[in-house]
Amino acid sequence: MKRFQLGALLLAALLVTVPALRALAQADDYPNHPVNFIVPFAAGGVTSLFARTLAQGLDKQLGKPFVVENRAGGGGLPAVKAVAHGASDGYTILMASSTAMAINVSVRKDLPYDPRKDLQVVSLIAKVPFVLVVNPDLPVHSVKDLIALIRSKPGKINFGTPGPGTFHHLNAELFKSMFGLDIVHVPYKGSAPALTDLIAGNIQMMFCDLPPALGLIRAGKIRALGVTTAQRVEAAPELPPLAEVGIPGFDTASWHSVATQGQVPKPIVDKLHNALAAVMKDPAIHEVLVHNGTIPQVSPSPAELKKFVVSEIDRWGAVVEKAGLKGSR
Repeated sequence: MKRFQLGALLLAALLVTVPALRALAQADDYPNHPVNFIVPFAAGGVTSLFARTLAQGLDKQLGKPFVVENRAGGGGLPAVKAVAHGASDGYTILMASSTAMAINVSVRKDLPYDPRKDLQVVSLIAKVPFVLVVNPDLPVHSVKDLIALIRSKPGKINFGTPGPGTFHHLNAELFKSMFGLDIVHVPYKGSAPALTDLIAGNIQMMFCDLPPALGLIRAGKIRALGVTTAQRVEAAPELPPLAEVGIPGFDTASWHSVATQGQVPKPIVDKLHNALAAVMKDPAIHEVLVHNGTIPQVSPSPAELKKFVVSEIDRWGAVVEKAGLKGSR
C-alpha cells in the first residue's frame, strides 16, 4: 500500500514537472523563427507606428524578425479574435488597446473573445492622454466656464466622438455624469472629421486623444481646457490636468499594450516581457512615444497586468452601464 501511494505521488509530481520542464525548454529556444506582430488597424496610425518601433527593438533583443502585419476592418475585432483563438506558442502577438482589452467587454453585444481568459497582456507600453477641447469662438476659457455654459443651454451643446462606446465617448459620459450635464452626442467615423466639425463650429466640444489635437491646439484652431491624466504630459507640458482646473479626481487615459494568446506558457510570456522592458529603456524609443503625445510606461509584471485588465473592465463597465451603452455595438 505504501509503495502504491509513493508511486502515485511520484507520478503526480512527474505529471506536474514534465509540462513545466517542456515550457522552460520552449522558452529557452524561443523564438526560433519569425514572430507575427498583429496590429488590428490600417498602416499609418499611431498604433502601427508603435508596433513597428517595438518590432525593431525585439528583433535586436531576441535575434529573430518580428513581422508587423496590419489587419484592419471590423473595428479591430477579427484581428483580436485571430490572436485570442490562435496558437498558444507565443509566435503571434498583438498590439492591444484598452478598447480591445477592457471597454469592448461591456460595449460589445457579442464579443467573440474574453480578454480575461483568451488573451494575456505581456507588457504595458504607453498611456494615451486625452484633452478636452472646445471651439475657439465659444466664450469658454476654463472648465468652470464650460459647465456654466452647458447649464445655461441644456441640450444645446454638442460633443463629437469617433463613435459610440469609444474612449472619447466614455470620457465625455464620465464628465457629463460627474456634473449632471445635458449635452448631446454627435458620432463621427473618426477623430479627424470630428475635429474638422469642431473647428467649423458644428460641434462645440470633444474629448480627443492628444496626438491628432496637439497641432490644432498650438495653431489656435481649437482651444484646450486640460488633459485627462492626473499628471502633465511631456509632449505638452503647458496643458494642465483637468483634475487641477475644475474636475477633481479626473484621471483617465487609454493605453497600448503587447498581448498574446491566453494559454501561452509563462516562461515564454516572461521572456517577451523582459525583452520589451529592455526595448523600452532605449532613449530613441522613449522619444518616439513622447513625440507622438503618449506617456511611456514602466510595465508591471504579467501577473499584475492581469489584475489591471480586470480593474479596467470593471471601471469602464460601470461608466458604460450608467451611460446606457451596455451591449450597444
